[in-house]
Amino acid sequence: MSNSIRTCLWFRDGRGREAAERYCSLIPGRRVETTFVTLTEAVSISVATDDQAETDRLWAALTANGGEETACGWLKDRYGVSWQIYPKRLSELTMSADKNVSARAMAEMMKQGKIDIAAIEAAARG
Repeated sequence: MSNSIRTCLWFRDGRGREAAERYCSLIPGRRVETTFVTLTEAVSISVATDDQAETDRLWAALTANGGEETACGWLKDRYGVSWQIYPKRLSELTMSADKNVSARAMAEMMKQGKIDIAAIEAAARG
């Protein structure tokens, strides 16, 4: 059995197809099926990347041409969609069974815009 995930984004300004095609170009194997309706703040996309290089690539692509960085791995792209881009390792550190590691990792993450996993790992070690 094969699972698939569909994302439904609603845009006000008629740029839905443009945005959807841009997103599909960033993640291999994706395609646009249909576009219609209006974007709302109720939608965000979270991407757990394999490593810092993939985090950096997606972050740069999504903040380019009018996107804006926010906090803790969150950004808003040029179409107004909120994304959280972070290395999978972040979850391991912030959800560590060692509460001290978890707290230090979380504290460092809270200082960051784009996630720098090396800095978070260093902070987690103490």
